[in-house]
Amino acid sequence: MEIVHDVSIVGYGEEDGAKYWLVRNSWGTHWGEDGFFRVCRGINNLNIESDCAWATPEDTWTYPKWHQTTKAEKNDPLNDIIVYEFPQPIYTPPEESAALLDENTPDNGGCRVSEANFTTGDVKNTPYPWEVYDMENLPQTVDWRNMDGVNYLSWNKNQHIPRYCGSCWSQGTTSAIADRFNILDYSTGEGINSTVGLDAQMIVNCQAGGSCNGGNPAGVYEFAMDQGLVHASCMNYIAYNDQDGICQDFDVCRDCHGPPPLIGETGREGCTAVAPSRRYYVSEYYKVKGADQMKAALQDGPISCGIHASDNFDNNYDGGIYQEELGRFARINHEISVTGYGMTADGHEYWIGRNSWGTYWGDYGFFYMNMYENNLLIEQDCLAGTPTYEKPSPASFTQ
Repeated sequence: MEIVHDVSIVGYGEEDGAKYWLVRNSWGTHWGEDGFFRVCRGINNLNIESDCAWATPEDTWTYPKWHQTTKAEKNDPLNDIIVYEFPQPIYTPPEESAALLDENTPDNGGCRVSEANFTTGDVKNTPYPWEVYDMENLPQTVDWRNMDGVNYLSWNKNQHIPRYCGSCWSQGTTSAIADRFNILDYSTGEGINSTVGLDAQMIVNCQAGGSCNGGNPAGVYEFAMDQGLVHASCMNYIAYNDQDGICQDFDVCRDCHGPPPLIGETGREGCTAVAPSRRYYVSEYYKVKGADQMKAALQDGPISCGIHASDNFDNNYDGGIYQEELGRFARINHEISVTGYGMTADGHEYWIGRNSWGTYWGDYGFFYMNMYENNLLIEQDCLAGTPTYEKPSPASFTQ
């Protein structure tokens, strides 16, 4: 039997006397057991025991060993080359959707609208967090990267590769919602067997709030309640607007087969739509504004927030607690995820934010922002949702 494929063995076990290897494949969560499979152990089934390899990782990331992006690298003119024109061409939806698309196209020079608005306002079935938690006795620090030794966060992303795409409205929201699913999975006893990551490209394909030309992050929460999100393995992020349709099955979750595409082919010729292994919904969504509400909401998990991404923040932030006074020039134009808050030894409070500009930006993709003032409007326009694996019933919606 010839070896033709590579997998990752992540463990082993025994069930009803049958010994097995626990294996992770690379064909998406819609395949097998959420992307994993078990194979008989000890008999070299499928040649799985005949050619394996392992390595000992070397610490290349702890300061000062890691490579710190230099200003010259950040300001390299090649960084500004856009492979496709911007704004990008976009599939024209039916007439009844065109007005909504125009409404979700930013006019502030950024990748999200100045104010995120739900179509029908908040949908809240339970009390708001600031009505539940004792605001006087909230913990001094919340950091979902390390809560009692557990990291609940999904992986960091870069919205700008393989080309520029103004999808921050999709990135910040799907990151925050995915993180809350990881928290949910752990709290229900499932543990974090495989970190949840949600597909931002599918959201762009469905124009669920906008496109690569920018959008309204509130639309992602509404889509999550109505249609549900899918795992990141359903659709590779290509940073480009779908030109052939909008939110068809093929645009939501697909799989492709060989042989590799020939020169001149798009690569879609061997692809077909597949059913996602599961959908990720929210049972409620709501707006969050001000430091007190943000702190309360963060007790339940990360939230997504708008900020003014200034040139200085974009090009020069490389760590520390950021402050910048913009005055009347401040206008929200970017969406990020706030994953916690903290306080320095001298009592200086700050937010812990996660950007979607790659791990080489900031503090491995994260940043720290001044609380209460001079903080690029981070406390002005935030959103949160409550994760659920069950599609919400419209009859249960309240406002």
